[in-house]
Amino acid sequence: MMASNGWTKQWLIGIIVVGTLAFLPMAVDALVEDLYCGSQNCYDVLGVKRGDVKATIARAYRRMARKYHPDIYKGKDAEQKFRLIAKAYEILKDDEERNNYDYMLDNPDLVYRHYYRYYKKRVSPKVDIRVVVMVTVTVVSLIQYLAGLNRYNDAIKYALRDQRYRNQAIEVAKSKGLWNTSKKKGKRSKEEIRAEEEQILRQVLEESLDIRGGYKKPSVFDVLFFQLCFSPLYIVQYIFWYLRWLWKFNVNKEPYGPEERIYLTRKKLGLSATKWESLPAEKQSNFESRELWIDENFKTFTAEMEEDMRVKNASSNKYKMYRRYMKNHKPSAMQID
Repeated sequence: MMASNGWTKQWLIGIIVVGTLAFLPMAVDALVEDLYCGSQNCYDVLGVKRGDVKATIARAYRRMARKYHPDIYKGKDAEQKFRLIAKAYEILKDDEERNNYDYMLDNPDLVYRHYYRYYKKRVSPKVDIRVVVMVTVTVVSLIQYLAGLNRYNDAIKYALRDQRYRNQAIEVAKSKGLWNTSKKKGKRSKEEIRAEEEQILRQVLEESLDIRGGYKKPSVFDVLFFQLCFSPLYIVQYIFWYLRWLWKFNVNKEPYGPEERIYLTRKKLGLSATKWESLPAEKQSNFESRELWIDENFKTFTAEMEEDMRVKNASSNKYKMYRRYMKNHKPSAMQID
């Protein structure tokens, strides 16, 4: 019984192999018919040679097109022949297409590779890469600006809801003579008056509120498009800044100025200029006064931060619950025999 099953499997495999080999030439012929001028030679279709230049091919195409135009040539295959002539010319007038076709003529056995190269040329979008890059950069820049504008509006809305900022804005509006909405009531509804008051307060806050960091008012010069445009200038500025730094502080050993102290403090703390600006002024002054760019001072600072975090965690209810859980559910000892 087992021998019979073995013979059956061998017969099935043999039938599949024979069927595949029989079908393969037909599949290859079908692929060839779809490529270039099909079973015909594109050079022969136009009556030219492989070494002929574009001008010769163009003249041959015009001559053949006039001769076999459907309005003149009345044969049954007029339309088909005219399309074949046009297709041959489209292939031979394009340098890349012609090189691919010549490669196929020289290597007729590589059918599937020719098929891939032929359709890659037609399916691939003919778009200038520079246009793609420009559109991408523009879209990213637009998203950057809109995101920054959204964060800025959130900051203004928060200030409008905060009673402290709101009262200050009302006082500023009164001092400027803008807070006269009660005298202009007339026939307006309460909603209209309130909307005008909110608009006045927003205007005052936008003019007087110093918003820094990631919530500051966005500028078009901060987006990717302008950053790339001005990148050569930024590179030159950085080179001059770096050379100046080496000369002043490495060679002449001059003391650090206020800007240099802020820069060194930021770099030691790993803060960007935007994040540094968002810190309270008292915290900035504290960091600067501790001279954190000196390694010993920075080690002391980090040790203090770790101790503060440990004390804070020790007094935290969640941390206490975690320690209690780990004490009661600690894993059993593992042994390896």
